[in-house]
Amino acid sequence: MPTLFTRIINGELPGRFVWRDTRCVAFLSIHPLRPGHTLIVSRDEVDHWIDLEPDLAAHLIKVAQAVGMGVQRAFKPTKVGLMIAGLEVPHVHLHVVPIDGVNDLDFSNQDVNAKPADLDHAAEALRASLHALGFKEALA
Repeated sequence: MPTLFTRIINGELPGRFVWRDTRCVAFLSIHPLRPGHTLIVSRDEVDHWIDLEPDLAAHLIKVAQAVGMGVQRAFKPTKVGLMIAGLEVPHVHLHVVPIDGVNDLDFSNQDVNAKPADLDHAAEALRASLHALGFKEALA
């Protein structure tokens, strides 16, 4: 049975995509820790990051860096955090989160009632930022 993320990637469930390439996608979290919280998701269904092939792991980090640059430009946080937790969905994904302190990476602070309009606005801001930085994989 496909994972939740595979179903989003395949268009069976909605997602606010900001990046697509042949190996991964990036879309906004529906329960963001902060506005701009983005998930980098492998197209391959791999449960645990330690099981990733090294070249795919490197690609995911490269995309996380690009998305992180977009997050920095769009949301102007003190830093952009990167976390691999993997407890929520058994499908490798990297969390790219604008942060001003370590508490911004605490999942007990996620917004489980995020407004769709706020998520749409964050996605638009991030897409525009990625385009301005010259990333062709960023979606229009």
